[in-house]
Amino acid sequence: MKDKRILIAVLTILSLLGLVSAHGQTYTDLYNFGTNPGDPVQPQPGNIVQGRDGNLYSVSGRGGSDSNGAAFKVTPNGELSVIYSFTFQGPSYPTGGLTLGLDGNFYGATQSGGTTGLGTIYKVTPSGTLTLLHSFSGSDGSYPTAPPVLGTDGEFYGTTTYGGTGNGGTIYKMTLSGNLTTLHQFSGPDGAGPYAALLLGTDGNFYGTTAGGGTNGSGTVFKITQGGVLTSLYSFNTGPANPQTPLVEGNDGAYYGTTSMNDASVFRITSAGVFSVLYQFSNFSDGEDPGSSMVLGTDGAFYGTASMGGMNNNGTIYRITPEGDYSVMYTFDGTAGSCPFVTPVQHTSGLLYGDTYQGGTQELGVLYSLDNSLEPFVSLLPYGGKVGATIQFLGQGFTGATQVSFNGVPAKFKVIEDTFLGAIVPSGAKTGFVTVTTPGSGVLKSNHKFIVVP
Repeated sequence: MKDKRILIAVLTILSLLGLVSAHGQTYTDLYNFGTNPGDPVQPQPGNIVQGRDGNLYSVSGRGGSDSNGAAFKVTPNGELSVIYSFTFQGPSYPTGGLTLGLDGNFYGATQSGGTTGLGTIYKVTPSGTLTLLHSFSGSDGSYPTAPPVLGTDGEFYGTTTYGGTGNGGTIYKMTLSGNLTTLHQFSGPDGAGPYAALLLGTDGNFYGTTAGGGTNGSGTVFKITQGGVLTSLYSFNTGPANPQTPLVEGNDGAYYGTTSMNDASVFRITSAGVFSVLYQFSNFSDGEDPGSSMVLGTDGAFYGTASMGGMNNNGTIYRITPEGDYSVMYTFDGTAGSCPFVTPVQHTSGLLYGDTYQGGTQELGVLYSLDNSLEPFVSLLPYGGKVGATIQFLGQGFTGATQVSFNGVPAKFKVIEDTFLGAIVPSGAKTGFVTVTTPGSGVLKSNHKFIVVP
């Protein structure tokens, strides 16, 4: 009995230190940034993306061989390698993370560099060959802080924080070869300063936020069609304000986001603009300053990070349901990470991955994983297309797969790698979830609904 009491006391102390959790999840410090020369260091707000090979890819605006940022690859077990170091002479200071393209390459943005120094859009291959696609001139936007995202037409859509006629930022469309068209220029009442990437909704429209502008000057939530028709859905006022992170769509079709200024909160908004605060960060132990977006887990809940607060004031990883039930998954202790800015990503294996701005053995941030016993799944590229279109699948255990179906309708498919396959949208398919039947993991379901484009 005495030994049992001692064990309980030890576990309680470790839980308070963030080393174990009362919910049974496992946190692992996979890599400490700055361990090797030329490492990326102190990753700032953005995302991490899974490649066709099952590895994870992202960027940091600091570090690299020339100290102007780096694009890097990390294996699921934490082996890191730099694939490209940005230089002062070319695109520099990459921000916001990366987007996987239909060609298997990654697309991103830099806040500076290019022919005018006002930022760029670039492509980088998994092996590290970089191609400059577009240099912003000011009139078409400037200082982009987020990567472009794929539309259902296979082209890219993105935002610039400044530039355009009123210097309030722009929304653009870009082909794979870099031909850019400005879709919208923010003027103030409709928003200003879009820092975050766009989100493609299951209705085929894009949704996003601006940090400023709107009827109260405190930021907005907007919807924009692929043709460039923008609708302001909500203007922030008192309470939560100035959103700077992307939205995420829930299984209920509503959109969820965070604000870190004033009354830091998680909010919910429908496509019709009905707004509600889901959770307000008012308890220091729960975390403060949610400077990242959230990811929708395969359990239907959202996972995000707070850059401060928690037991040690080093930030937290949290879970929140669409109903607003909030819980802390992990409290950072500094030694194994501190100040997480980057949005967590759920790997198709089910594990969550993320990184921190500070902490670790070098005090330059860490890359971590969190095992919360979430189910494995398949990710699609893109998440929409017409009947007859070829859709790419990311996952694991595809070798020997026996069936792919779109919302219950069987499809023709071809396994290319154990982590990558292609399938054709079948006749009769309707918008809904997609599944792959594998020999090892059984039926793997997509984490988002697939949009069948008319």
